[in-house]
Amino acid sequence: MLTGPRRQLQVLDRAAAFRALFLAATASGIGTWLAVIALTVDVYDRTHSAKWVSALLVADFLPAVVIGLAFGPVVDRFSRRRLMVASDLVSVGVFIALIFAGTPGQIVALAAVAGFATGFFRPAAYAGLPNLVDEADLPAANSLLRSTANLTMVVGTLLGGVVAGTAGPHVSYGINAASFAVSALLLTTIPARRLQAVEERPESEGYLDELRSGFTLVLRSQALLAVFISWNLVMFANAGVNVAEIVLAKVTFNAGSFGFGLLWAGSGVGMVIGSLYAPSWLEHRSVSVVYGAGLALMAFGSLAAALSPDVWVGAVSMALGGSGNGAAIVCNSLLVQRGAPDHLRGRAFTTIMSVNFALLGAGMALAGPITDSVGARWVFGGAAAFAGVAAVVGRALTRRLGSPVGAEQQGVQAASAPS
Repeated sequence: MLTGPRRQLQVLDRAAAFRALFLAATASGIGTWLAVIALTVDVYDRTHSAKWVSALLVADFLPAVVIGLAFGPVVDRFSRRRLMVASDLVSVGVFIALIFAGTPGQIVALAAVAGFATGFFRPAAYAGLPNLVDEADLPAANSLLRSTANLTMVVGTLLGGVVAGTAGPHVSYGINAASFAVSALLLTTIPARRLQAVEERPESEGYLDELRSGFTLVLRSQALLAVFISWNLVMFANAGVNVAEIVLAKVTFNAGSFGFGLLWAGSGVGMVIGSLYAPSWLEHRSVSVVYGAGLALMAFGSLAAALSPDVWVGAVSMALGGSGNGAAIVCNSLLVQRGAPDHLRGRAFTTIMSVNFALLGAGMALAGPITDSVGARWVFGGAAAFAGVAAVVGRALTRRLGSPVGAEQQGVQAASAPS
């Protein structure tokens, strides 16, 4: 039996349509992380203000909240391929426009437009993924997409710092525009029918009813409810870690900017490993066990980082937590994909993502003053507590799902239940 990376490579050989999606995600991912660094550097160099950097971060995740709350049915009602290609083309225009942006306000506004494009692309891709591969290959396909997202984050941020420092942010903007153009071209090779089961699409019930059906499905399907509750708790944990990480590196460990980068890199490498090897773990354990273990490992990693004597032990701790994070995210996708019928799957993803990002923003707003008040170690300890509760909840809610087919049937029954 194939395990680990070899299994994923076999999926790329067998499924040409999925291979195109994977290559598109890889191309745009590297460019995106190049641009993330460039945007941050550009805004800060123009303003020398952390407030503008905060505005840029908000512009990145706020669109996902708005899309989930107001535009979820769009992902299911329209052609997913057209939606993804259009999102890429909008991003091409945005990053070309950023080359000529003259004020920080224009940069933040354009970043928000790019955030909306990404907010539509991501749920459309994961909602359509089960239609591109066989059911047995779905864990490996999810793993590949998550692994390339994590790997491009590590590679892209490293390259982004080099490019922004030597050639300036405008070069990064141009590279990202080109990467989205390549992504759009690759996506056009996927037959539209492969991303969407058109025969499952029922007659329209009215936009507000369709919007409400996404929230109803999440609350009535045990698989989706497990992801919804568990990952909302994880968002609070991640918010604390994201805000306090630089304080842990520079103040607690006295390791400077190098230490901050080391902690970030440790987490990223761990996420690559966790997402890459999740399918082999799922071959021998149920999704409930892997999900609960991944969340528990996140908790352990945060706690170990809080107790670490120096940045090197802290980086190893972050890698352990990151591996749990990577495995849990693969399980998130599987639970949603198997717990929702195709015609509601886009709404399920956007609904969960919107609340996740909203709580992440709220958590980051709270984490700043808490970190200043009690210190980074205590914030990391609190993050470990949130992740630990998420592990208990996630394991408890997924324990009775049984086989993947059972989970999928449960989702269909929940979707068809009267509201």
